[in-house]
Amino acid sequence: MRSVNIKEVIDALERFAPLPLQEDYDNAGLQVGLTEVEVSGALLCLDITEKIISEAIERKCNLIVAHHPLIFRKLAQVSDKDYVQRIVMQAIKHDITIVAMHTNLDAARGGVNYKMAEKLNLSEVRFFGKRKFVQDGNRSIEGGEGVIGTLPEPMSAEAFIGKLKSTFQAACVQTNELLKRDIKTVALCGGSGAFLLQNAISEKADAFITGEMHYHDFFGQDQEIQLCAIGHYESEQYTSEILRNIIEKECKGVRCYITQRNTNPILYF
Repeated sequence: MRSVNIKEVIDALERFAPLPLQEDYDNAGLQVGLTEVEVSGALLCLDITEKIISEAIERKCNLIVAHHPLIFRKLAQVSDKDYVQRIVMQAIKHDITIVAMHTNLDAARGGVNYKMAEKLNLSEVRFFGKRKFVQDGNRSIEGGEGVIGTLPEPMSAEAFIGKLKSTFQAACVQTNELLKRDIKTVALCGGSGAFLLQNAISEKADAFITGEMHYHDFFGQDQEIQLCAIGHYESEQYTSEILRNIIEKECKGVRCYITQRNTNPILYF
């Protein structure tokens, strides 16, 4: 079987979710390291922590693909001052390349929001909110801020919230007053998606799911829409499955590992 270099893996990921789909504030793409080297293994994760770097070294992976960028703001120095700088130093020391697929993967068809919809068995899934179109050669690729779809069967609000907890392994779900009607149409946006609430209402969704919402977002929507904040990590935890599927399909022979570390920094007691 032929060898695959890191650039080929990055190219495959960016064909699926082109970088121009990312938001202006974002820093998706190559973060640290070289690309014209053979992939020894790819470690896939949501966040990059020092434990993730250690796992990559243990597994002999010279590529880490994460959802959240390690380097989000300009580095004024590279020292041992904070965990970001320490990770950069460790990655360089051990010849590990770090890549992030963030809001471009959120926006992509088949990306983070589509994966959430898949886990809930939603059908007739489509984008809602602002759309973005980018050209990739002869292809015009559509992206969107959130997705909306239909449950297989209507569910009571209480049963629906129970399904969210079990599906996303959520310790709790922040919600408003329970709807007195069944839930059938569901709008969702992984991570920090509160900005799409009014769009979800305009789409006549029965429920809106996201990772986190502000306190005041929960006011004024009683019996209009069921709000469900399930946790940022919880909403995006299945992103590594998307990355693995892309790499295994497009870069055959590359060893892929979904991290065994839970990188959620928020604990519930």
